[in-house]
Amino acid sequence: MNTRATNRWPLGALALAIAMALPGTASAQTDKERELEARIAQLEHMVQQLLQNQQAGQAATEQQISQQVSEQVAAKVAEVVANPDAMHAGQNAIQRNRITMKANPNTDFSYGGFIKFDTLLTDTSDGAIAENSAGRLFFVPGTIPVGTSEVNTKPSLDVHSQFSRFWLGTDTTLDSGDKIRSYFEADLFGTALGNENNTNTFGLSVRHAYVAWNKWLAGQTWSNFQDTAALPDTVDFLGVSAGTVFVRQSQLRYTNGAFSVSLENPRTVATPFGTAGRITSNTSQLPDMTARYVYKADWGHLSFAGLLRQLAVEEPAAGLDDRTFGGGVSFSGRYNIGANDDIRFMANYGEGISRYVGFSINSDVNVDAGGKLDTIGMFSGYAAWHHMFNKTLRGNLYGAYARFDNDTSLSSASVTESVSSVHANLIWTVLPMLDVGAEAMWATREIETGNNGDLTRLQFHVKYSF
Repeated sequence: MNTRATNRWPLGALALAIAMALPGTASAQTDKERELEARIAQLEHMVQQLLQNQQAGQAATEQQISQQVSEQVAAKVAEVVANPDAMHAGQNAIQRNRITMKANPNTDFSYGGFIKFDTLLTDTSDGAIAENSAGRLFFVPGTIPVGTSEVNTKPSLDVHSQFSRFWLGTDTTLDSGDKIRSYFEADLFGTALGNENNTNTFGLSVRHAYVAWNKWLAGQTWSNFQDTAALPDTVDFLGVSAGTVFVRQSQLRYTNGAFSVSLENPRTVATPFGTAGRITSNTSQLPDMTARYVYKADWGHLSFAGLLRQLAVEEPAAGLDDRTFGGGVSFSGRYNIGANDDIRFMANYGEGISRYVGFSINSDVNVDAGGKLDTIGMFSGYAAWHHMFNKTLRGNLYGAYARFDNDTSLSSASVTESVSSVHANLIWTVLPMLDVGAEAMWATREIETGNNGDLTRLQFHVKYSF
C-alpha cells in the first residue's frame, strides 16, 4: 500500500477547513489574507515533517501521526479564527484598544466599590417605623415614631444589600500640564423594581457624577459645606445622622489650596402655618453659596465652613410667594492621639439651614399667617472616639445631637425639638478588605409637646471593598 499517498489525505481537508473558518478568503487578497496563506503554508510544512519522521522509522504509528496532525492544526485554526490579527510571532493581544476609546491620551481608568450586607434588628417605643421607609435601612432621626403613650410593638428585622456600590473614574494629564478628572458613583438605594417576596430588585441611585479640571469642579458631589474627612467609622450608613451636615448636590466649585468656594443647588423646606407638615420649593433665584478653609497638620485637620442661602417659597395655589435669607457655620476636624486613637467632631449652627443636617430632620422655615417666611434656628454636632485594638480589630464610640428653635405659634407642637443618639461598634478585618462589624445604637426624638420616642437597634454587616 502507498503509505505516503494515504497519509497525505488530511492536507486537503485541513486546508479546506481553515479556508472555511476564515471569512473573506474568496475576495481580493489583502495583507491579512497573505499572512493567512503564509500560516497555512507553515501548517503544511509541519505535516510534511511529521510524515518524514514516520518514514525515518520513529516510534509512531499511522494513527498517532494523524491524531497529532489533527490536534495541532485544529489548535492553530482555533487560534487564528479567534484572533486573526495576532499573526506575528510573539503577538497574542487580548485588547487592541484602550478601555476608554474616546479618552484623551495619558488617561488612567479606575474602578472600585464595595459589597455591603446589612442586618438590622430595630425596637421602637412608640410604634413601628413604616415599612419601605429609609429609616428601616439606616438611622434617619426624623422617622423615630413619637406618640402620647407607649405602643406595644415588637422588634423588626431587616436584611438588605442596598448600600453596595461601585465607582468609575478617569484621570488625565494633558501635554500642557492641565489635569482633568471625572468620577461617577452609584449604589442600589434606588427605586424598588421588585419586592421582598421574590426578587428584591432595586434600581441604581446616582451618588456622584462630576468632572474636575485643575482647580474647578462641576457636577454632583458632597456639598462644600460638609467635612467628610471628619465622619466616624460606622456600621450604620452614616451613624451620626443627628449631628452632621450631609448633602450631595450639583454645584460649581473652585478650590485653591486649603480654600474652596461653591455655588450649589438651592432648595427650601418649609412648614405651612399651623401644621407639622412640609412642603419643598425650588423657586430660589440664587444658588446656595458656601466657603471652606481646611488646616492640615501631622496631628490631623481642622475645617471651617460657612453657608449663605436664599430661602424661597412660591405656591400660587396656596397664596404663598415670599423670600428671605438664611445662613450658618460649621466647625469640624480630626485629632490624632498617638498611633491607635483619634477624635473626630463637628459643630453646626445657623438659621434656615436645617435641610443640610440629619436628612432634613426639621424645616428651614415656618410660614406665618400672612404667608411670610420665618427662619428656624438650629444647633447640631457630634463627637467620636476611634481606637485600633490591633491591626485587624477596631472600635468606635460616638454620639450626636441636634436641637431646633421652633416657634410653635407658627407651627404645630408636634414638630421635632431635638434628637440625640449614642453608638458603639466593633469592626474586625477578617481578611484584607473584608470587614465584619457589629454596632449598638440608642436614640431619642423629642417633639415640642415634650413627648418623645426611643429607638434601640443592633446592626451587623459584612463589607468587602475592591
